[in-house]
Amino acid sequence: MMLKRTLLIFVIPLLLLSTGCARNLQGDVYSRDDARQTQTVQYGTIEDVRLVVIEGTKSPIGSIAGAAIGGIAGSGVGGGKGSQVAAVIGAVAGGLAGAAAEEGLTKSQGEELVIRIANSNKIIAIVQAHNPSRVFSIGDRVRLMTVNGEVRVAQ
Repeated sequence: MMLKRTLLIFVIPLLLLSTGCARNLQGDVYSRDDARQTQTVQYGTIEDVRLVVIEGTKSPIGSIAGAAIGGIAGSGVGGGKGSQVAAVIGAVAGGLAGAAAEEGLTKSQGEELVIRIANSNKIIAIVQAHNPSRVFSIGDRVRLMTVNGEVRVAQ
């Protein structure tokens, strides 16, 4: 019983922390590594905008946490008779549920921006997280900032 409590104390916070590790993909959010770095700036015009889905993370943390919780829950079934089988079934089901939960919790709304680069015939597309307070429209003039190989679009 003590082992079950100890596992729950460590596994549940680990699962919760794993969802907080997802990167923010909005155009106005910078990582610590990007701060104070020289950026290349280009200008362009929005040719097309469409909403897309950015899939959630698929790390092993959700599966492991779900398997641990499912195994613990399954081992309590049957009052000692068949508890090992129930623990295995609970672990497998919990692992699948944990993986699905992690992906669902970290999925986000994105936007695909098709941009014509100024002073060239080049057209590019960039996907970044959708920010409802900063809506892009066809014809908007935008800045494209590239730092550490990542491009973000801002008005």
